[in-house]
Amino acid sequence: MAEKITVTVTEEQAQKRTDVILSEAVGSLSRARIKELIESGLITCRDGKLKASTKPKAGWVIELTVPDAEEVDIVPEEMPLDILYEDGDLLIINKPKGLTVHPAPGHESGTLVNGIMAYLGDSLSGIGGEKRPGIVHRIDKDTTGSLVICKNDMAHRGVAEQLKVHSVNRVYLGIVKGNFRDESGTVSGAIGRDPRERKRMAVTEKGGKDAVTHYRILEQFRGYSYAEFRLETGRTHQIRVHMASIGHPLLGDGVYGRPDSPFRTEGQTLHAATIGLIHPRTGKYLEVTAPLPEYFLNILRVLRTNYQL
Repeated sequence: MAEKITVTVTEEQAQKRTDVILSEAVGSLSRARIKELIESGLITCRDGKLKASTKPKAGWVIELTVPDAEEVDIVPEEMPLDILYEDGDLLIINKPKGLTVHPAPGHESGTLVNGIMAYLGDSLSGIGGEKRPGIVHRIDKDTTGSLVICKNDMAHRGVAEQLKVHSVNRVYLGIVKGNFRDESGTVSGAIGRDPRERKRMAVTEKGGKDAVTHYRILEQFRGYSYAEFRLETGRTHQIRVHMASIGHPLLGDGVYGRPDSPFRTEGQTLHAATIGLIHPRTGKYLEVTAPLPEYFLNILRVLRTNYQL
């Protein structure tokens, strides 16, 4: 059945656009989706006429009718899944290297979503308007590690809200070029589309979104460093862009650095090790850690043997 949600505009919210208010109130509804629902007459307000850009007054009551999710044309495909955690609401998997998360032009099959569709069947979130696995965050094709899948709209909304306020604990491990004087540091720089090459991201104030990455050096070798990264924000390619911006691109990153001939990395050497969040149903903290993949361990063995400082 269609879900009905009521939002009463507060004094603080009255300074904001309707689509911003509703996207903040219903964490898993994008502003684009909210605009669609307004234009379809599924978001109404008896206190005044609404557009996505309307700044409603305090006290206005906005009513949303979120329609049942539509079936999507994604073919379920059986594939092995390395499951780190599962319950009735959440599935956390250890994504392997080279696996694209979501279908896109040129990658309509063989993606993680195809595999999740086969594994979960009807247990899918659909709050975004389409019945599909609740992908609330993504990691790059060549990045490995922990990825959360939501099985229902309640879980989707709960995890999305935590991601929005940056309360999810996300720890990555990676190998970068070069050595560091300090054991730790922070990179702060807004990230947006590279104005010179739209397929890349870049540190840019124009059109960029605030991004903060904390790093800690775990080991140093001749020409390389093994580091831990903690994200305050979750921008596209954030760690890759930030580390390249300070002259330490990730080993094997052919987009923001240069692939390295001594090592077979098949893309950046980056692993989403730990993810921690408040379980949307139990309210208890849940933390899961994915072990390092074998290729990463092999590189560390070579560095520790042949690249000692």
